[in-house]
Amino acid sequence: MNKPSPIAGWIPIKLYPEDQSLLCRWLYAGDKAFDEPFFDESISVCRSLFSENWHVKRSMSSTDVLADWAKEMDNIKPTAFIFHISRCGSTLISQMLGMQPSNIILPEVPFFDELLRYGKMHNCMPAILPQLQAAVSLYGANRTGKYEQLFIKTDSWHIHFYKELRALYPDVPFFLLYRKPDEVLRSQQKKRGMQALPNLLEADIFDFDKDKISTMHLDEYMGMVIESYLTAFLEILQKDKAAYAVNYHDGAMEIVDTIASVTGLQISEEEKLLMQKRAGFHAKFPEQVFSEEKPEAPVPEFLKRSFELYESIEQMKLKAF
Repeated sequence: MNKPSPIAGWIPIKLYPEDQSLLCRWLYAGDKAFDEPFFDESISVCRSLFSENWHVKRSMSSTDVLADWAKEMDNIKPTAFIFHISRCGSTLISQMLGMQPSNIILPEVPFFDELLRYGKMHNCMPAILPQLQAAVSLYGANRTGKYEQLFIKTDSWHIHFYKELRALYPDVPFFLLYRKPDEVLRSQQKKRGMQALPNLLEADIFDFDKDKISTMHLDEYMGMVIESYLTAFLEILQKDKAAYAVNYHDGAMEIVDTIASVTGLQISEEEKLLMQKRAGFHAKFPEQVFSEEKPEAPVPEFLKRSFELYESIEQMKLKAF
């Protein structure tokens, strides 16, 4: 009988650049399901839940060991990646998929983002990608012995790391979730995310001019971000047969059904009823019934190109399905 790995239940959560090497901090997650809306919330729960995380000293290692340690684990390979343009239902979709006990859901894992951005900013992506793949394997460890699928919801800007992620996972379905540009903008106006604030994320990720965007109005800047996402979506859909466009307005259950159809995911009638019930509540505040305003307003000039891209994606989607 094989002995359990000494790192069973542990995941790397924070990157620490140090001189010429990279260190990472580890967290004990046990067999806890990652069922919070965002992964940083799961990290907070694990910190308070398990005594292994209460020590004053941090559990640290070099990232060089990730690949070897990942080999010790029974890992679930990624079933699908869910890319999105923000505020378009990706959080709800991932939570609905998470209602199926056989699914591991990884929603916007900070450690994955840190690795990708470090590789980009330090021009060392070839060295970082094997570490990212190993990190995905560690997060996808079959910690309960009952998992069968692994769904990864990316940060919205990770669509600009498409080439790197596709190189690691050439056959895994990529779902591209989008929504009308003005609706995304209105949501960001209420509460702006990292991607909506100039230079909070590195401008090079979007191929933006750092000096130019520093003086832009926040709405105009977000318009550029949305346009960059939809441009990438359209280019990917034109060449990648394993990429699938899904529109927020298709409806949450319909999107889950599309994902299930493509990936071969089996959903029981009981699970479907639970998912349909969950779809009626707010993604980030599960106790609140979901509702949204739909004001009529003219499309600003800076969003017109985004709407053209949106319509082109819609046409491709209709042809595909």
